[in-house]
Amino acid sequence: MLILPEKVASAIIEQAKKGLPEEVCGYLAGTGDTVCRHYPLTNTDASGEHFSMDPSEQFAAVKEMRSLGLRPLAVYHSHPETPARPSKEDIRLAFDPRISYVIVSLAEKTPIIKSFKIRGGEVSLQDIKISEEVIP
Repeated sequence: MLILPEKVASAIIEQAKKGLPEEVCGYLAGTGDTVCRHYPLTNTDASGEHFSMDPSEQFAAVKEMRSLGLRPLAVYHSHPETPARPSKEDIRLAFDPRISYVIVSLAEKTPIIKSFKIRGGEVSLQDIKISEEVIP
């Protein structure tokens, strides 16, 4: 299960809306299964159909996570016009089986957030809990 504070969920939905018509991306960091921080990153592809993270921003985000005693729990990105499920490209590019892959879909009136584990090309839906608690 991935535990996502409501404040972080709202922030990544807002980022997805502001980024339209392009996909947005970033990291979710925390400890255990609990996210406490998000790191919006630039989609260097500037595309509505795929994303690539800016390597210098990735490095800076991971460096800050480590300094705070956090670790990357998930990579997130948005799907502006398609459902919250990994595309063939998302699956092909999912290199780290230890983290979650979170997708924010804006295809419907109400945004949908789903989390997945992807291992060796196999996708499984991961439970996600939106928490109202404030996590430091």
